[in-house]
Amino acid sequence: MLKTFDRKGARAKRHRRVRVKLAGTAERPRLSVFRSLNHIYAQVIDDSSARTLASASTVGLKSGKNDAAAAAAVGKAIAQAASKAGIKTVVFDRGGFLYHGRIKALAEAAREAGLEF
Repeated sequence: MLKTFDRKGARAKRHRRVRVKLAGTAERPRLSVFRSLNHIYAQVIDDSSARTLASASTVGLKSGKNDAAAAAAVGKAIAQAASKAGIKTVVFDRGGFLYHGRIKALAEAAREAGLEF
């Protein structure tokens, strides 16, 4: 019997491996990204107080599409929400996803909108 590849488990393993080295502080919170089949979500999190400081998603933007352009819109929205909360620099947490496609589009759009990481 062949063992099937557990895609979700592999992502969770990668995410745990990255999170050991990565933590958001009050000065430099963590920009966490989650990509589902239908939507993309971004949160700015202060891990020391376990609080979400800003968030944005395609659900909140009411974007019907789930492509790189929608991810870029979320990146721009999260950068604006973070600047409103007084955050300029963040640590990028790609959530175990590859830095490619929608994740990359979100990150680049957030950088262009003034967020530093």
